[in-house]
Amino acid sequence: MFFLYTLVVFVIFGCLVYYHFTRTFKYWQSRNVPGPQPLPFFGNIKKYVLRKSLAAEVLKEIYDEYPNEKVVGIYRMTTPSLLIRDLDLVKMICVKDFDNFDDRGMELSEKGLGTNLFHAESDIWRPLRSLVSPLFTTSKLKTMVQLVNERGDIFVKHIKQITEVKTDKEMYSLARKFTMSCIFACIFGLNISSDSNLLVEKMSKIDKLSFTRTFAQDLDLLYPGILKRFKSSFYNAELGNFFVNLVRDSMQAKNGIPSDKKDFIDLILEIKNQGNILETTKMEDMVKLIDSAKLTDEVIAAQAFTLYVAGYETSAATVAFMLYELAINPHIQDKLIFELDEVLDRHDGNITYKIINELTYMGKVFNETLRKYPILDIQRRANAEYSIPGTSITIEKGTIVLVPTLAISHDEKYFPDPSKFDPERFSPEIESKRHPCAFIPFGTGPRFCIGKLSD
Repeated sequence: MFFLYTLVVFVIFGCLVYYHFTRTFKYWQSRNVPGPQPLPFFGNIKKYVLRKSLAAEVLKEIYDEYPNEKVVGIYRMTTPSLLIRDLDLVKMICVKDFDNFDDRGMELSEKGLGTNLFHAESDIWRPLRSLVSPLFTTSKLKTMVQLVNERGDIFVKHIKQITEVKTDKEMYSLARKFTMSCIFACIFGLNISSDSNLLVEKMSKIDKLSFTRTFAQDLDLLYPGILKRFKSSFYNAELGNFFVNLVRDSMQAKNGIPSDKKDFIDLILEIKNQGNILETTKMEDMVKLIDSAKLTDEVIAAQAFTLYVAGYETSAATVAFMLYELAINPHIQDKLIFELDEVLDRHDGNITYKIINELTYMGKVFNETLRKYPILDIQRRANAEYSIPGTSITIEKGTIVLVPTLAISHDEKYFPDPSKFDPERFSPEIESKRHPCAFIPFGTGPRFCIGKLSD
């Protein structure tokens, strides 16, 4: 009898668990939205949950299965989400009707690193954007070019030393060291050489904490908003403390006075001292905006963390992919070297902010790298009901919509022979014929990646 009771309990428990992890799976079907059949617990992202594929690769598989649909209903574990395939709809969501989709839909605790520019909800994002944007004015970028050049000289010497001893080195790790030294100089005003022991020892652990995927991300897919409810985030306290201390140490090293380096910490000190940031921005307006975001050391650290993550890992990956493509396409490499030599000869070998616009082929190579190897998909959350034009589909408030940049940039409809590395795709005459949302590596609309400002 005990065995029978136990069996019944297990069956009932199993049914309850099954119901719990499939309870949302009629959502898109009931709204006549096409989409793949979800699996219990995993939804449509099993390979991603099991760490067998990147999220972008999973979304691309789904995107390719529905070539004639504007939208596809999917389940990220148990959470219904809408995959956008139609580029006109992408433009409407991200640009024209942005006010209906101004959040990324990642609810994190406002403590620690949760209140950062990337994840922040719209009411906090706007003042934070006003805080960080002045870092990318033309005058600031000119100063940054000088900082990057200094690190570049050190990096070139480091590469020469490697070639002299004929030691094989993995290029991605070298690119990471270079971009990290640049980021630390531009954000914190710190001089860390590309082969510094401090860089290797201190940052290796921080890298793991910053870029290793955690189960907190999976939990947020199962139960959206749970991290904020329990005052948690993707990032642990150790990582937050590191950046808070780094910000405080950087401010103390400057004695609370902005330097002429014009890095991110200088910008913060200018605000605190109510100095001038932009000729076109009144300081009282800036201070009012920043006050609304409660500019504590923790909030400053969260923005520094965002700039670090956005500028370090993404830049290193793009550099590594570009160098790889140049290595296997020597004719492209030769053409690029010819342009570099020609432009530098006109400027006596000096690399300045001014000459960047003259490196037109370099721009094509860079864009083609971002097309073939995009960094992130775009995610937005509806803050009100939204009817999709030309359909009977209504996006409910709170629904996550996804723009799969990898899938779009590898769609033959927009980029013939997408696996081929061809910088000429970005010649003006070809670009003018392409939909503006076919290539959006930095996102599009008001909430595009702030790195686009340096483009």
